[in-house]
Formats: sequence, structure tokens, C-alpha cells
Amino acid sequence: MILITGAAGKTGRAVIQALSALGASVRAFVRREEQIPILEALWVDDVWVGDLLNSQAVEQSLQGVRAVYHIPPNVSPYEFRIGQLIISAARSSGVEQFVFHSVMHPQTESMPHHWQKLRVEESLFESGLPFTILQPTAYMQNLLAHWDRIIDQGIYPVPYSKEARSCLVDLNDVAEVAAKVLTEPGHIGATYELVGSRALSQTEIAQILSEGLNRAVDVQEISVDVWEAGVREAGMGEYQIATLKKMFAYYDRFGFQGNSNVLAWLLGREPTSYEAFVQRYVNFEV
Repeated sequence: MILITGAAGKTGRAVIQALSALGASVRAFVRREEQIPILEALWVDDVWVGDLLNSQAVEQSLQGVRAVYHIPPNVSPYEFRIGQLIISAARSSGVEQFVFHSVMHPQTESMPHHWQKLRVEESLFESGLPFTILQPTAYMQNLLAHWDRIIDQGIYPVPYSKEARSCLVDLNDVAEVAAKVLTEPGHIGATYELVGSRALSQTEIAQILSEGLNRAVDVQEISVDVWEAGVREAGMGEYQIATLKKMFAYYDRFGFQGNSNVLAWLLGREPTSYEAFVQRYVNFEV
């Protein structure tokens, strides 16, 4: 049995689907009961509802579990504390493998949600648990939050410089690797940086979208104030807003770049390119 935390999110669902394709037995940990049908539709073996800050709930969810794939809550002020709790519970339960879904460049202190993952990694090093750490860059799928505007208006909005360069990764490739390291030997003690694309400016991304959609798509720089007003109205919390603003400032100044060699080796093929990713969604729309 493999326990997946954060199972109802896009990462959790993708990892569950990849594991299911290999016939693995999965227990999904979710926070709310209304998320249960989402997981049942993916044919998980078991769904556990609880709070990751509740040590008793975490300990109980680990009963009979061979491996853990820990996906931390997205941009949470409690990420380090949650990491400590689940690492401690996994150690007490005798888990055979702990896989941590971290992030590329967790040592970047100016991005707090990266820095918290670094501290979780450090706790994992000190735990004595057999571990594997995955460090994906930003997902290509993040673009889909703007897909309707891209399709309808030909506008790709970003709250940082359009010349900022970043390397991205297809979530499906990340999920494939997650399933491999959870079901194949040889990955204990490894830390894998997962990068799919070459470094692309936001202008280049807009050009790829233009070619894929066969229509003009322009990148539009929006001010952080405009972005903040929109997400605040949508109900985003203060910690999340402050943290993401720091991330945008970092991207604006330094970009976010890595190397795809490790991912290509793990997949046994070239990672999904940004062009192929866009074409996949264009074909889906058609």
C-alpha cells in the first residue's frame, strides 16, 4: 500500500493515475469529505480524510503502508510542521520508503515556500528513513489557468517580466517518474531535479502558443497590484499572497532555470517539450 498525501490536488491525481496504471495499491489522504468522490473515480483502494496537522490522524493513515508519497499543501505556512509530523509518523510506522515531492532550487531562501521544503528535506536526511526526493520545476499545466483567455482573447498574462526565462515540466512526466521511484528498486537516497523544457522567455511561450493555436497570442505583463487585487477578491490568504509576490519578484530578476538530463534518464526518453504540451491541449480543444 502506498499513501499519497494531498491526493485530491492535480499532482496527487496525476500520481495516483500513474500508479494505478502499474497496478499499485493506493491509499489517498485528503482533507475534506467532499473530495472522496474525486478519488473514488480514480479507483484508489482507500480514502483517508483528516488533517495533516493532526498527528493521530497521520499515524492512523500509515497503518499497513509500505511507502509514502508526501505532497505538501500548496503555499502553506505550516508546510515544515506538516513535514515533520508525517516524517516522524512514517519512522514510527516502519515505512520502507518516503518520497518527498519538493521543488527545484529549494535552497532559494527568498521564496518562502521553497525554503520550507528545504527544511523538510533536511528533516528527512536526519530521520533515518529510506527516502527519495523529487524536485520538479514549475508545471506546464499552470498555463491552463489562463487557457480560456488565451483562446478567446489571444492574451497570455504574467505578473513579472515577459523576458524572464524559465524551464518547465509536464506534470504527466513528473507523475510517471513518481510511479517509477515508488515501484522500482534503486532510488533510495536519490534527489532528482525534474526539468522538462529548455529555458523559455514568456515571449517565447506566447510564440509557441501562437504557432500551436494558429492565432496571434501576445504576452501581457500585468502589475503585481492588479494580480493581487484579483486573487484577494477570489479569497486567497495573506500568507499565500505575500509568498507568491516574493516568487514573482524572484522570477522577474533571476528567472527559474534547470537542466532536463536527469528527467530524460529517468523516463528513458526525451521529456515532453512545451510545443508538444501545447499541441496536446489544442488537440483536446478540437
